[in-house]
Amino acid sequence: MFFNSVIGCLDKKSILLTNYNFLNHLSKGCHTSIVRTPYHVVDPSPWPLLMGGSIWGVAVMFICWANSVYLEDLHWGVALIVATGFGWIRDIITESTFQGFHTEKVQSGLTLGFILFLVSELMLFFSFFWAFFHMALSSSIEIGCCWPPVGVRCLEWSGTPLHNTALLVASSCSITTAHHYFMDSDWDHKIVIAYGGTLYLSYLFIKNQYMEYVWLSFTIADGVYGSCFFMLTGLHGLHVIGGTCGLVFCAIRMLLLQFSDGHHVALTLAIWYWHFVDVVWLGLFFIIYVWGS
Repeated sequence: MFFNSVIGCLDKKSILLTNYNFLNHLSKGCHTSIVRTPYHVVDPSPWPLLMGGSIWGVAVMFICWANSVYLEDLHWGVALIVATGFGWIRDIITESTFQGFHTEKVQSGLTLGFILFLVSELMLFFSFFWAFFHMALSSSIEIGCCWPPVGVRCLEWSGTPLHNTALLVASSCSITTAHHYFMDSDWDHKIVIAYGGTLYLSYLFIKNQYMEYVWLSFTIADGVYGSCFFMLTGLHGLHVIGGTCGLVFCAIRMLLLQFSDGHHVALTLAIWYWHFVDVVWLGLFFIIYVWGS
């Protein structure tokens, strides 16, 4: 009993000494003694459930609109998506920029997840390209045994499509140049011109895509060619709009000085996404506009 009490007193003394040293380190600002895991376990969040419910509301509203059934009570889905996205993104920025939870391990995980996301997007486009190739290489008698089908007047590839190709290739070069300026900490008018030029070129592309839809002599309801054409070009146009929003978001964060040359994974992924959109458009241009017409 005596030895047990002595050992207990020594243990208590050592614990108090350890706590004193720990508090002393904290008071001096020495946080290096704190061993942190390189991974980040996210706190419980309501955003996934709210986003799922709001997307369900928008999907139901779209289905009702397509069937000429109007449900005004489901318009809350759009506002809830915006509010949920704002809250979710705010939490992510807080975790990465202000709390320092996005370590190298977390950034590598985010990068791997984004690469898998791009692969899934590539498979999505591949499915529609497969349908286009299938109908083009084995045309049925119902569409005249030829491709494009009889009665479909295709758009000349050397006009607006070639112009849009030049715009996207130029925007890919300009955003790469802006990234190099950012990595070199060259924060002057050069990065503003390169980054702003990318956003302006993307605006011109979206505008030309809209004007092309206005000029076309066929619609999505004009047979299988119209369905494949508008699904591929329209889906790509939505990706261009999404990529432009991502670049605008990263530009705002750069203005708020939330990026550094060693910690800007969001900017890197946005640039990767823009290059992905550019590569998909090159395949779409040569397959749909040049070969398919």
